[in-house]
Amino acid sequence: MLLPSQEMRTTFLLAVAGLGGLLYGIDVGIIAGALPYLEASAAQIWKLSTQQLGLIVAAVLLGSVLSSLAAGAIAEAIGRKWLMFVAGLLFSASIPVIALADGYQALLLGRLLQGVSGGLIGVVVPLYLAETLPAAVRGRGTAIFQLLLTVGLLLAALIGLLVAQEVELVAKSAPERLAAVQDEAWRRIFWLSLAPGILFTACVLALVESPRWLQARARQDEALRALTFTRAPQDAVRELQAIAGAREEVRLDAGGSLLQRRYVLPFLLACLILVCNQATGINSILAYAVTILDQAGLSGSQANVGDFLLKMVNVVMTALAVILVDRKGRKFLLTLGSGGIVLSLLAAALLFRAGEAAQIDVAPQLAAQVRERALHLGTADLHALAPASQYQFEIAYRYGPLTQVRSVRAGQALDIAPPRAVDGDSVLGAFFRGLHLNPFPDMRAALDAPLTIERAHIGPAPNAGHGWLLLGCLLVFMASFAIGPGVCVWLALSELMPTRIRSNGMSVALLMNQFVSTVIAAIFLPTVGQHGYAPMFFAWAGCTVVYFLAATFLLPETRGRTLEEIDRHFTRKARQA
Repeated sequence: MLLPSQEMRTTFLLAVAGLGGLLYGIDVGIIAGALPYLEASAAQIWKLSTQQLGLIVAAVLLGSVLSSLAAGAIAEAIGRKWLMFVAGLLFSASIPVIALADGYQALLLGRLLQGVSGGLIGVVVPLYLAETLPAAVRGRGTAIFQLLLTVGLLLAALIGLLVAQEVELVAKSAPERLAAVQDEAWRRIFWLSLAPGILFTACVLALVESPRWLQARARQDEALRALTFTRAPQDAVRELQAIAGAREEVRLDAGGSLLQRRYVLPFLLACLILVCNQATGINSILAYAVTILDQAGLSGSQANVGDFLLKMVNVVMTALAVILVDRKGRKFLLTLGSGGIVLSLLAAALLFRAGEAAQIDVAPQLAAQVRERALHLGTADLHALAPASQYQFEIAYRYGPLTQVRSVRAGQALDIAPPRAVDGDSVLGAFFRGLHLNPFPDMRAALDAPLTIERAHIGPAPNAGHGWLLLGCLLVFMASFAIGPGVCVWLALSELMPTRIRSNGMSVALLMNQFVSTVIAAIFLPTVGQHGYAPMFFAWAGCTVVYFLAATFLLPETRGRTLEEIDRHFTRKARQA
């Protein structure tokens, strides 16, 4: 039984850890509202390629990959509390780097720094909650991390919506100022996300250290005080004895090799769940929601409204999951959620497929009209190619390594001119080219390269009704993700890992999670530019089928069990195998 002061401390601990989720949500979601204006600045001012824009979007995830790998070792070295403090400092520092950027290099650096912070938070906050909270509230506590994560996404969407409305007013009243206003808009969106980072960093200082980390270092008195922070004194003494007993069992059991089956089975299961979680396409849908809805037929402000609705459903359904996770259990929610995701992704893919099937390939005609590395098509030229009065024209083209994807609607002209200058010869690219690995091509080659039309399709423009139908599919997707995978993935990450490998195992599992997310985000724009949206949604649906099967047949129920009890469950399974 908790005393009132202990209940207040538990609430404070959850609130601070929840702020970590808020930062993680802002990390992922802030780019969605900023991207349309960043794309405008990139095209008009810096001449960035589609791959470079994709890397700017994916840089947060790439930074997470890099930091996730080291997060477990750092958490073991300096403790969970101080790693959360470092993560907050890095997030706070990343905002001015991004908002004051004057080119590709600074943008990429700021987004990488933001991603490093997110990767550390994604490992250490669920780890800290799992090791600090009592078993009875551990599910709800970790779910609050996800709830505040969704609030961060919602906050990012709200900022994007308000800024979008201001930009549309300028576009109508003073179009000559549009470029400057768009450049200011994405910078302001990032500046507004600085306050939560500063608040989280300050509040972490008032937290206790993880009792399990303290006990592992024979700091028994400090571990007992940390347990008493959220438990009655007699419960704290019993749990400290159980923790010490479990560590002694591990020490006596065959030397505790990390390759034992007792460790491999839960580790592989956690990795499978985390990989499948990202293979649903969740981060790409969140990052590109406005772009996806715009392509589906909604106007700019309508697409931002849709993005806001997606984030609102995410918050509401996550709040419901917070209530259900310790009542219905992790396995039930994951099975329910992954099943809903499969159905919604298939429906969205079929909607896009229906629209893309009506498009006509006009790439050969356009290639014949290229003159002096340029292509100029007026509204009458495009209308002559179109099968309907209201059409949408999509073109993917490149100058050597510099690729671009453009979308033009009725009443707009198309002008493609060779680049006069390029920004963004990556330091990483130069380094790897020196080793003859060349994963990042030298963009300066675009200055002399010919114009190549890679894909050019024109067809009837999707109407608003089509856009709202697609939004409905995405809302079902978001509700299904929030009620199951969104909450349960953090529990799987922290609960399934045995005590001996928890911090490092969580790092590796989250590394795989973020690697898959980074790859999907980086290839999203080039893939839809070349092949359309339907293949991406079909691929995500196929991956989620694997998720559904894993949740249904492989995942054990961990509701109400202490971490030591879960560890013993896998030990018994390994001995029976």
